[in-house]
Amino acid sequence: MTHQLSWIKFTEEALQALINRDLQRASTLVGAKLGPYFITDDAVRRWNNRLNQFRQDSRTLDWIARIVMANGEVVGHAGFHGPPDQVGMVEVAYSVVPAHRGQGYAKSMLRDLLKQASSEPEIRVVRATIRPDNVASLATIRPFGFVHKGEQLDDIDGLEYIFEVDPESFQTEVD
Repeated sequence: MTHQLSWIKFTEEALQALINRDLQRASTLVGAKLGPYFITDDAVRRWNNRLNQFRQDSRTLDWIARIVMANGEVVGHAGFHGPPDQVGMVEVAYSVVPAHRGQGYAKSMLRDLLKQASSEPEIRVVRATIRPDNVASLATIRPFGFVHKGEQLDDIDGLEYIFEVDPESFQTEVD
């Protein structure tokens, strides 16, 4: 099932509110009701990393995770780990609020991210890194033509498989 999604960009202030675990302020700043999923320990650590990226490179807010909505409800967040690197690579990131999992939102998020990547001339490759035990995420990327390129050890997630796709070659109409 393909969902029509809307995307809301984070501001520096909204990221700081999430880091401070102030859901009410973050929700007000982004104009959408965010739930506790956005302030788990893991989420706060990631928001802190993204805020630090922004402080080093102001382009970051145009690339990192954005709030994803469907039918007027927040269903997750998705984006890239940052702007394209020196070889034109971006890495996708997507996460669905637990109450909305298993409904095709991750595939719709990934489809939209790949469409964005294909419209950006500086992007030459899109990467996804996924833990071997993350069956749902492995299934999410499968229809889009990602190719297994190797493995890496991530400081936080441990062993991850590396997948890549040329943004010009992926399939956009995936159900």
